Amino acid sequence: MTNDALIHQNDALILRVRLQPKSSIDQLEGLARDAAGRAYLKARVRAIAEKGKANTALEKLIAKAIHVPRSTVSVIKGNTNRIKTVRIEQPDKITETALRALLKEPLS
Repeated sequence: MTNDALIHQNDALILRVRLQPKSSIDQLEGLARDAAGRAYLKARVRAIAEKGKANTALEKLIAKAIHVPRSTVSVIKGNTNRIKTVRIEQPDKITETALRALLKEPLS
């Protein structure tokens, strides 16, 4: 199966994420798949899903993990859903490599 959680779009990377708000920890947990086989990055944040707090926490968490400015990471779809589409602006090879490392298929 291909890793469709991360795709190129013009001058950005688009990442599919499943977010669990109100968790005990802020953490990116790696690649998972839904029942239809679509890949996504599993993420958990302490912030509650109220007034965009969880989305902001997700943006900060991803930016920190891939060493880019927070301003280059934004939730562009799924503001009120658990499944989010995140855009990373102007990625370089190091950024893409860091994202791909986060998305390694888990061993079964």
